[in-house]
Amino acid sequence: MKLRCSEFMEVKEFPFCIRRYIHDHLNTPPVHSHEFIELIYVVQGEAEHIFEGQSYKIHSNDVFIINPGEVHTFSVEEGKTIEIINCLFLPNLIQGSWLKELGVSQSMDYFYIHPFLNKNERFHHGLNLKGNYSIRFLTQLEKMIQEFEKGSSIASVLIRLQLVELLILLSQIYNEKRTIPGIAYNVDHERKILIQRICGYLERHYDQKISIPDLCQLFNISARHLNRLFKQETNETVVEMIQRIRIEKAKYLLLASDEKVINIAMRVGYDDPAFFSKLFRRVVGCSPGKYKAQSADESFQRRVVL
Repeated sequence: MKLRCSEFMEVKEFPFCIRRYIHDHLNTPPVHSHEFIELIYVVQGEAEHIFEGQSYKIHSNDVFIINPGEVHTFSVEEGKTIEIINCLFLPNLIQGSWLKELGVSQSMDYFYIHPFLNKNERFHHGLNLKGNYSIRFLTQLEKMIQEFEKGSSIASVLIRLQLVELLILLSQIYNEKRTIPGIAYNVDHERKILIQRICGYLERHYDQKISIPDLCQLFNISARHLNRLFKQETNETVVEMIQRIRIEKAKYLLLASDEKVINIAMRVGYDDPAFFSKLFRRVVGCSPGKYKAQSADESFQRRVVL
């Protein structure tokens, strides 16, 4: 099951939603992924977090982020409960111009992705907030819930500011945790982290114009160094990865909607539908229209067989 942004938020006006939930063994969400980013804070209780087919224990004061497309759910033992706060948002909720005005020089993508790059970071060595940090974090979330439920004319502005503060706090906690003895961070690890951050940025901003100079400025790296490291870590160039991500998104949209090819091309970042169709044919082996028709025929044949 894939959850849509429109089920939870006003996507164009204010792509954000925050709610508090209590789950028990009879009341857990189905296995699902979603189009948005989901920040989860465990207020109290414990559960098994089933993430990408693996199970991880989560407890009170744990905080983690589920990125778009990742599959997960919870499993709660009979007789136990878990109370969580879910904060859902799209990356474009926080504009780059805001960050410059606030004096934040790095990409906001850093603040919410860096502590949550992979399974080990998120769950084996996940962020569990202690003492004053847990109080500050929960207080901030509760303020956001109040503003969201009031729905005042300035709620969206206040929530954006509060979210920036919250994510920067997470980054601060994560950076402090890196200094704990016994957790080694060598140069190779840092390079992998950098490329993972860039890949995460491409996944989230594939529909926008992305250039090598933009990425270099955003992640403070030279073009030569970026190209070399990226190819070394991913076996793709930056352009190849962007094109692959866009084509995969386009394939999904072709099957999930009745939109015209020209509209889908624009939705995945191509102003020139002819170039998009040519690229799609080269990567997939057929035109977008033929891909949609073939998939529809295959689906019909499977239903007939069943």
